[in-house]
Amino acid sequence: MAMTGRAVRSPAARRGFALAALLAGATALAVTVLVLLRDPVELVVAAVLVGVAVAAAWAALVRRGPRRVLSAAVAVLALAATVALPDLRAYLWFLVVVVLVALSGAATRAALGHPPSADGKRVGPARRGVLILNPRSGGGKAARFGLAERARALGVEPVELRPGDDLRALAEQAADGGADVLGMAGGDGSQALVADVARRHGLAFVCVPAGTRNHLALDLGLDREDVPAALAAFGDALERRIDLAELNGRVFVNNVSLGVYASVVQSPDYRDAKAATVARQLPGLLGPDAPRPDLRFGLPDGSRSESADVVLVSNGPYRLEHLSGFGTRERLDRGSLGVVTVTVNRAAEVPRLVSAEMAGRISRFPGYRSWSAPEFVVESGLPAVEAGVDGEAARLAPPLRFRILPGALRVRVPRDAPGASPAALLPPGTRAVVAALFRVLSGRTT
Repeated sequence: MAMTGRAVRSPAARRGFALAALLAGATALAVTVLVLLRDPVELVVAAVLVGVAVAAAWAALVRRGPRRVLSAAVAVLALAATVALPDLRAYLWFLVVVVLVALSGAATRAALGHPPSADGKRVGPARRGVLILNPRSGGGKAARFGLAERARALGVEPVELRPGDDLRALAEQAADGGADVLGMAGGDGSQALVADVARRHGLAFVCVPAGTRNHLALDLGLDREDVPAALAAFGDALERRIDLAELNGRVFVNNVSLGVYASVVQSPDYRDAKAATVARQLPGLLGPDAPRPDLRFGLPDGSRSESADVVLVSNGPYRLEHLSGFGTRERLDRGSLGVVTVTVNRAAEVPRLVSAEMAGRISRFPGYRSWSAPEFVVESGLPAVEAGVDGEAARLAPPLRFRILPGALRVRVPRDAPGASPAALLPPGTRAVVAALFRVLSGRTT
C-alpha cells in the first residue's frame, strides 16, 4: 500500500482547507474594501497591498531557506504598509487582516500540500548501509555536521572520499562488498555517479544533501537545511522509484546546460558566485559580434533548429525560474526529459534576457521554448561541446544523445521528511493557486 512521509489528509479535509483558504483571502480583501470605500485611491492601493501579502504568505509556507524568509518579509512589509495609509489607523482592522492572511496561507498549504511525488512503500532498516562522504562539498558540510560519526551511530559504514580517490570505484567496492543501501553525502554531480552505481547493482539509494545547491534533495522533498536528518533514510524509511537521465552513457540527476550558459559554467568563479558570474558574462557572450553556438536539434513539430543560444536538458520537466536550473520539478517519475531552448535577438534582447534571468522569470522571455521528450539529440560541427552537467563543467564530443531512464533508481527518504518539492506543493502564480483551490473544493483532485 502506498504511504507518505506525513499524514495523508482525506478529500473532505482538503476541501475544508481549500474553502477556508479562499474565504480567508477573500474576506481580507473585502474588509479592506469596506474600510476604504470612502477613498477610491486608497482602496486600490490597500487592495493591492493585501493581495501581495496573501500571495507572499502562500509562497512563504511552501518555500524553504532564504526564499521563505524573503517571502515572509514581503508579506509583513505589505501588511505594514497599509498602516501608513491615512485612513488605516484602526489597528483592530490591521490585526484582523493579518490573521486572515496567515489563515489563508496555512489553509492553502494544507489543501494543496498533498505531495504526489511522496508516494512510496514502507521499508525496514538497511541491513548493511554504506555512506560515501565528500568532505569538500558544500564548504565542508560533512565535517561540520559530523556525518561520519552520526552514520556510525546508526550502524551505517562511512567511507570518506580522499584526494586522488575514484568515487565510482569506491561506490563499486561498497556494492561488491555486500551493501544493500548506498548513500552519498555531497553535491549533485557526486549524487548522480553513486546513484548510477546503485542503479546498476539494483541497490536502494540515499541522498544526503551535503553539497551547495542540492537540487535532487529539494525535489525529493528533503529538508536541505537539516543535513543529518537525511541519514534516517537508512532506518525505517519510504522507498519509491524515480527517473534518471543519461547523456552519452553518463547519468545525471538534474540537468545539462549547453550554449552560452555552459560557457558561464566553465568560469572558475561560477561555483562561488553564480548570479554575479551570470550577470557579468552573459552580455559579452550574447553581444552583436559573438558567434551563435553550433547546436543543431529537432523540434517537437518535426522541423529542425540550426542554432540556439541556450539549450537545457533536464531529468524530468522543470518549473524553471533561471537558466541555471534554479527551479523545481513536481515529480521525478514523469518518464520524460525536459527540454528548454532560448534564442536571443542579439541587437535588442540581451538586457531583457539578463533581467528575466536575474528576476527568476526566464520562462516569460520571448525566445524561451520548452517541451518534453523521451530522447533528444544535439549535433554540432565542433570537435567538443562545452556543457554544464549537474552544475559541473565538461567538454563532450558530439553528437550528444540524451535519454530518460524511467523508474531506474530505488530511492529511500525518511518517513518524516517534508515529502515533496515546492513545485508539487504550490502551483505557479496566485491565479493558478486560486484555480487549484477551486479544483480541490469541487472534488476534481485526489
